[in-house]
Amino acid sequence: MVAGMVTGALAAAVLAAGGGGGSPAEAYWVMAQARFAPATALVPSSAITYDTKLVPAGASVKVQQYGDDSGMTVTLRVAGLVPGHTYGAHVHQKPCGADPKAAGGHYQHVVDPKRADAENEVWLDFTSNASGTGSAVARKPWGLRSGGAGSVVLHDMPGMKGARVACLTVGFAPSPRNA
Repeated sequence: MVAGMVTGALAAAVLAAGGGGGSPAEAYWVMAQARFAPATALVPSSAITYDTKLVPAGASVKVQQYGDDSGMTVTLRVAGLVPGHTYGAHVHQKPCGADPKAAGGHYQHVVDPKRADAENEVWLDFTSNASGTGSAVARKPWGLRSGGAGSVVLHDMPGMKGARVACLTVGFAPSPRNA
């Protein structure tokens, strides 16, 4: 399988069966994972690399979102990247596309162009280790708005700087408060 995603109905079924410790209205879980491929690849992927020097084709990515009424946690794991490189990574508004700009801007909890920071956005910056793997975790006391987030974009530099070098489309779940 090139890409996989578990969302909504399956997560609700697991939770309703008692696998999540709460009812579907109280807790949710989403997972998206794939191997990066160029946008022009014969076999499409939900993970696109725009810079194969920093994010080689075949590198892997996994994003998970866990949440309940108290907030959410988003985790990012990558493998096969350039060892020792520091990448920026953020939740973006729209799904990935062939054009790196297709993912739109950063998701913001409080929509305010003057407030682009790790408190108001979901930042997952990381430095890959000697084997090219890396991970990051962002915990927020809030959840996402329905339809407000669609991807995680990797940038060539941390923070607000840097070009978009890769993107993973993620079917993020809204917070029960925002559904």
